[in-house]
Amino acid sequence: MSGAQPEKSSGRRGKAVCTLLLATSMFALLRPAPLHAQETELRGEVSESAILSDQQRKARQLALATQGQQQSANTAQDDAPPRTYLPASAGAVPDDTGTDAATGSIFDPPQATDDTATDNPTPPKPRRRPSSASQNAADQDRTKTGTKTADKSKKKKAATATTDTTQAATDDTDSATTDQEAANRRALTVDSADRQKLDPGAERTAAIEGQNKKAEDDPFAPTGVKWGSFVIRPSIEQGLTATTNGDSSSAGTSALLSETALRFTAVSDWRENSATIDGYGLFRDTVSGYRVHDAQGRIEGQLNVDLDNELRAIAKLGYEAVPETASSPNAIAGVSTQPLRQTIDGSLGVEKAVGKMQYTLTGAVSHDFYGDAELSDGTTLSQKDQDNTLYTATLRTGYEISPALTPFTEIEVGRRAYDQRIDNEGFERSSTRLGARAGLQLDMGEKLSGEFSAGWLREAIDDKSLEAISGATVNADLKWSPERGTTIGLTGKTTVETTTTAGESGDILYSGRLTAERQIRANLTANAALGLDWRDYVGIDGHDRILSAETGLTWWLNRYAGLTSRVRTEKLTSNLPGRDYTANSIYLGLKVQR
Repeated sequence: MSGAQPEKSSGRRGKAVCTLLLATSMFALLRPAPLHAQETELRGEVSESAILSDQQRKARQLALATQGQQQSANTAQDDAPPRTYLPASAGAVPDDTGTDAATGSIFDPPQATDDTATDNPTPPKPRRRPSSASQNAADQDRTKTGTKTADKSKKKKAATATTDTTQAATDDTDSATTDQEAANRRALTVDSADRQKLDPGAERTAAIEGQNKKAEDDPFAPTGVKWGSFVIRPSIEQGLTATTNGDSSSAGTSALLSETALRFTAVSDWRENSATIDGYGLFRDTVSGYRVHDAQGRIEGQLNVDLDNELRAIAKLGYEAVPETASSPNAIAGVSTQPLRQTIDGSLGVEKAVGKMQYTLTGAVSHDFYGDAELSDGTTLSQKDQDNTLYTATLRTGYEISPALTPFTEIEVGRRAYDQRIDNEGFERSSTRLGARAGLQLDMGEKLSGEFSAGWLREAIDDKSLEAISGATVNADLKWSPERGTTIGLTGKTTVETTTTAGESGDILYSGRLTAERQIRANLTANAALGLDWRDYVGIDGHDRILSAETGLTWWLNRYAGLTSRVRTEKLTSNLPGRDYTANSIYLGLKVQR
């Protein structure tokens, strides 16, 4: 009996121990694991209220990112209570933070020794639960240093299930922390961009002294004077000309001439339409030598107006006064002063574009009237029988192959009417004009622009005894710039010259000029010109050929004054007697502009 009693007691104690172990195991399994069990072994247990669910943490982080409250979060983090280093295991030591151990900083952990390192260390008393902001900061710091802490841990006594649970919680925290940092970066980027847009001082402007001022294309070009809605650019040039032939005639001799040239250009600054006015005046007088006293000038204005239905109107009006030259076919021999020829001309044109087709209709009127010639004996000779008016109408049709190329054709009809129907010699000089031309218009910007054409012109005189003036026509006005600072121009013109000489109908004059201008330096410009004139007389077997060449330099002292010089030679050769001459000259003067 005594042997059976102890055996029953041992059985009861065994069942009690098994029951106690089973209850303990169930309690351990049913109790939730701490969030950071592995990292907080020395801290003891943390209450469940200190652990935030993953959904709540993510919701708070997204709200902070959306509302741009990073600054508030940073402030809360700064105000959080200082954290104490929490080793992951008994033998862990803190990372070197650069603080001397003797200073006793609150971040210095208690130094672990071999005496205190045991298998089952006694956990310290639980600490007060930190605030939400400090908890987030602690989570982020522990996440960044988790790898180092895990490597430094030498002994791990936690159960396998607890370790797995803690690792899963750590992974969730890593993901939430990454989302938080990304949201913070986006919020900071948006805030910074907004502040840069709103803050006028966000972008610093370089000092005025350090900014490079854009150089002018032509630093010596005239600045102009503002007058109403126009900008006027006047200039005056005064100099001396030494020439071997004072009036460019077969009887001319050497002379020293004083030359004064006035020029001006006025350009409107209107918003839509435009207007330009150009004018010049040239006065020559003898200082010594062959007697010369003449003056000439011209003024011309142009108005461009845009009308409805894509119509464009171009109006021109001009006045010119030029004395008859001694080499002109109408020059009068034995006079002290050649008659003054004055011209008033005007035109009105309308342009219309229909698709690629371009149409231009232009009507023009030109009236020439002559003054009296002063003879050597002091008497005068009237030239009223030369006064005439020319009316013309021209229709141009063009087709735009490309913006740079537009071939065109022109048809011209006109009538020349003399004020004196029958001249002093008994001839009826009025005539009817008819002409046709074909050409090409170029528009390649500053590189190449202008037009040229060729055709035929006939002017039939009413008097049947006089032969009609007819012949080929060539016209050109081209500008070519092979490189910056260099401009080459080509001009060509065909002119019908009338006469009142008995038995003669007149002549056709072909004039051509090839010019070149080169800007050697900003204040030094060179120019050159070659000319060829051919005059073909109608009714008689006669012709004139005029060759000319000229070169010059302009040196600008400043923007308003410069020295200019030129050398010129001209030679006329004719099969008619008494017309040949040669004239060489050199000019030196001062030019002032505004």
